[in-house]
Amino acid sequence: MHDTWAGTGDEKNAERLTALSDGIFAIAMTLLVLDVRVPPGLSPEGFRDAVRDVLPDLGAYALSFMILAAFWRDHRRIVELVPRFEGPSLKFALFWLGTIALIPFPTALLSEYASEPLAVAVYAGAVCVTNPVELAVLRTGLRAARHSDPATERDARFVAADLVGTALVFGATIPLAYVLSPAVAMWCWLTLLPVKVTTGLRSQRAQSSWRCPPVPDSARPPPGIRWRPGARLLTGRPSGTRSTCRGSAGRRGPRCPDRVRNAGLP
Repeated sequence: MHDTWAGTGDEKNAERLTALSDGIFAIAMTLLVLDVRVPPGLSPEGFRDAVRDVLPDLGAYALSFMILAAFWRDHRRIVELVPRFEGPSLKFALFWLGTIALIPFPTALLSEYASEPLAVAVYAGAVCVTNPVELAVLRTGLRAARHSDPATERDARFVAADLVGTALVFGATIPLAYVLSPAVAMWCWLTLLPVKVTTGLRSQRAQSSWRCPPVPDSARPPPGIRWRPGARLLTGRPSGTRSTCRGSAGRRGPRCPDRVRNAGLP
């Protein structure tokens, strides 16, 4: 029975990377707001001018915060799909976290020099590079697992489509900043919204069509392992892979264990 829960080491591996990434994201998101400030001791007229001058900083902060939030969401989905981070997947993950920590720098450039093509190109390039690196984390992690079920591959395709779409939009605006204008390039970033909405809706519809069977009493974990009553289980997954179960309404529930042997399931 204890072989059923052999994925505990994989869980700890993913939890360590998640803790590290959460810390880096928290620091990067906090650094974004440091450039949003108004100098003290201003006259009423100077204060109004300073508030107007800080609006580009607020815009750059809001844009980068949403981008980092999207990266964080995609990373959480990848952690659910990849059983273990080691070797190439771990190296790509650390390199990807390095690119995340760098985002405040191009954000500061964009807020101060939004009218310069180079500032817009540096920002778009930083975001563009981050996406394929995160995609490499996903693909190398799944390849190292050497087996995955159709549900995992389906979820991985949706994550990959989201990352590729973001990279293409920001990558295409790099030459636009020079050929047309920085303002046109930045407005083109809005085309990313319908892409993400469409990908998200398709992913939700696909997830709601998949169900896990209920866990019988014979598949309950041994003493000392937490298990939420009424949890649902995906059966037939190879050892070393992990997934997340969905309830009757397509909502995410407790994670499925890696494999259940002699559980008395049909």
